Amino acid sequence: MSGTRALQKEKTRQAIINAALAHLSADHSFSSMSLREVAREAGIAPTSFYRHFDDMEALGLTLVDESGVTLRELMRQARSRIELKGSVIQTSVDTFMEFVERNPNIFRLLLRERTGISPAFREAVAKEIEHFKEELSEYLAQESNYNPQLAYTLAEGLVTLVFNAGAEALDMEPEERKALKERTILQLRYLTLGAQQAVKLESDTAKEAS
Repeated sequence: MSGTRALQKEKTRQAIINAALAHLSADHSFSSMSLREVAREAGIAPTSFYRHFDDMEALGLTLVDESGVTLRELMRQARSRIELKGSVIQTSVDTFMEFVERNPNIFRLLLRERTGISPAFREAVAKEIEHFKEELSEYLAQESNYNPQLAYTLAEGLVTLVFNAGAEALDMEPEERKALKERTILQLRYLTLGAQQAVKLESDTAKEAS
């Protein structure tokens, strides 16, 4: 395949992905979307769809995968911007909420398919969230000297809180979203303080036993 043809194929594939995302809304889920309306939005014939995806499920799985990759990359960038005395929690929550605000359809897809009727979709979303937890767990273990079990348990709690807050934020007004963000930051700090106390308790117990 020539470079020009390959470029055109990738451009059309991305147009299909963008068309599907454009159709997602609070009232229109991926499962209710038809191949014909996606093709029409992308400006291609329905038969041309199959040159890029086997079926609608394959398209949906691609959307889930790309959405998860995009979100994880944003969170990596957020952590890399944190200065020595910066707030990990503040920066991470700000970044996550900005993602939800700017990409509501992508986040709706992750939320809906997490508990949707398709086992393949549920597994794909669960895998993306697990990647998210594992990356955060590794970061916490490195930065705070948590043991692997505690780091993962804390990461799991933090991710659950943030995702739930993102779901609430979707249909909120700016002032409500700001208040929600402040509450979420406070909840995350309480969780983190609890983890720090657990580490201190383990250390004190070990000293007493020695």
